[in-house]
This record gives sequence, C-alpha cells and structure tokens, in this order.
Amino acid sequence: MKEDRKEGIIETARDLFARFGFKKTTVDEIARALHMGKSTIYYYFETKEDIFKAVIERESKFLAMKIKKAVDKVTSPVEKLRVFILTRMQCLRQLANFYSVLKDEYLEHYSFIEKVRKRDFEEEIETIKTFLKEGVEKGIFAIKNPRLTSFAIVTALKGLEYPLTIGTKTTDIKRNVNILLETLFNGVKKR
Repeated sequence: MKEDRKEGIIETARDLFARFGFKKTTVDEIARALHMGKSTIYYYFETKEDIFKAVIERESKFLAMKIKKAVDKVTSPVEKLRVFILTRMQCLRQLANFYSVLKDEYLEHYSFIEKVRKRDFEEEIETIKTFLKEGVEKGIFAIKNPRLTSFAIVTALKGLEYPLTIGTKTTDIKRNVNILLETLFNGVKKR
C-alpha cells in the first residue's frame, strides 16, 4: 500500500511536471491531483525536488531499459549502434521530464540533476565503447581509441537531441540517424 501510494505520487507528479515544468508545478497541485493532503505528499517526499528526482530516476531507468531491449535484438555492432541512437532519440520525445533535465539550464544548480546527467553520459559512453570494441575485434571498425570515439559520438548526440527530436516525425528521425551514421562509418573525406 505504501509503495503504491508513493508510485502514484511519482506518476501524477511526472504528468504535471511534463505539462507545466518543474518551476510551475507545486506540491499543492500534485496533492490536489491525487485528492490527498499536502502533508501526505511530504510523508513520502521531503521536498518538491525529491519528487522531481524520483521522476527523473524513473524516466532514466525507462530509457536505459528501452535501449537495452532494442539493442539486445540485434547482433551486429553497426546495428547495435544504429538501434542505440535511434531508440534513444525516439524515447527522448516521450520523456518530457528527462529531456528537460538534459537541456534546461535553470535546473543545473540542483546537484542531483548534475549527477544524473554525468552518470547517464558515462553510461552511454561505456555502452557505445562496447559496440565499437566489438566492431574492432570483428574487423568492422578501424578505431584507434574506442573511448575517445565513444565520447565524441555521445557528445554529438547531446548536441543533436533538440533538433532531431522536437517537431520531427519518427520517419525523419530514422532517416537523419541513418545519414549521420553513414557519415560516421564512412567519414567525410573523399576516397
């Protein structure tokens, strides 16, 4: 019962934060939407920031699970990289709160936001590094430094999040990801 109520708070808060943003959503509004007293919310969470943190953690885990599930369906390192990027970009559109954490500068002063950003950045680098190393071992990729290459790919993805996900149809995201990966795999230098 206690866990169910906590989950209900997180889910309702998730919807409100997605609709109105972190700044404009109040604990009063969350309590009102749940038909419970504000003191009940504070029994489970000390602050609005704690509620938001729980929402972000949930969305982060959801994104990681969706990516893993999609990547596990393919075997080629090239396809793993393609599926990773495509799934990530498509899921970001669904995760309004997590996406706002990635891009909204006013959230930077919250230490938990920076921890989430840093943790997820490092996890993405390590995941892509695994694909690249596998590709090198199989003779598919010619990469001297998989860690640095992974860093470059993840950094580029961060810069492309907004233009590739906002207002873009799924078919266009797929096409754009394929074009970007073709450039990554084949380079820009004419041979």
